[in-house]
Amino acid sequence: MSAGAIGARFEQRALDFLERAGLKLVERNWRTRFGEIDLVMREANMLVFVEVRYRRNPGFGGGAASVGAAKREKITRAAQGFLQAHPRLASLPCRFDVLAFDGNADAPTSEWRRAAFDAC
Repeated sequence: MSAGAIGARFEQRALDFLERAGLKLVERNWRTRFGEIDLVMREANMLVFVEVRYRRNPGFGGGAASVGAAKREKITRAAQGFLQAHPRLASLPCRFDVLAFDGNADAPTSEWRRAAFDAC
């Protein structure tokens, strides 16, 4: 399975998980020249930018730990672009979550870090 297909599979898995948790999809794979936001969701009156990660080998801290400073900066800039493109949503409070999957692709463990980092 290609890396793109694996990524799409885990983004769908993340979307299903978040929707079961009560969040609503706003946008999927929103791209800007600064980067991509995997999922933009709403939880009540909160806009949630979600980075989805999968790591087969969690030996270096796993998927959640792989969202370093440079990736957080790209996500933040992409979120700013999203808010500029969607002014009706720009007044909502927002947060940045990471939903990470680690281990065997058929039976991974998952970790949902709400407010994994600040930027709004």
